[in-house]
Amino acid sequence: MIEFSLKEGDRLQITGLRALIEIIVQLAFVWLAFFAIQEIHFEHFFNRPPRTLPLLIVLMATGLGYLCATFFLNILSAIGNLTYLIR
Repeated sequence: MIEFSLKEGDRLQITGLRALIEIIVQLAFVWLAFFAIQEIHFEHFFNRPPRTLPLLIVLMATGLGYLCATFFLNILSAIGNLTYLIR
């Protein structure tokens, strides 16, 4: 059985890299959700659209993007942990 030992600096660098990837994925999914929600055209559902409708769209995009990104990151983590099943 091969075991790898990482120095403390390497662990910190890997942790920082994972954090950067998570931030990029979160922002990418929020961006995708924002453009997807904009295509729904909520203003057609109102006679007089509320002034806060753009804020609602941004908040909905943030929530949906967060949920999708969390799901995606959890799936990647689960796939990475499958290697422990084989060992």
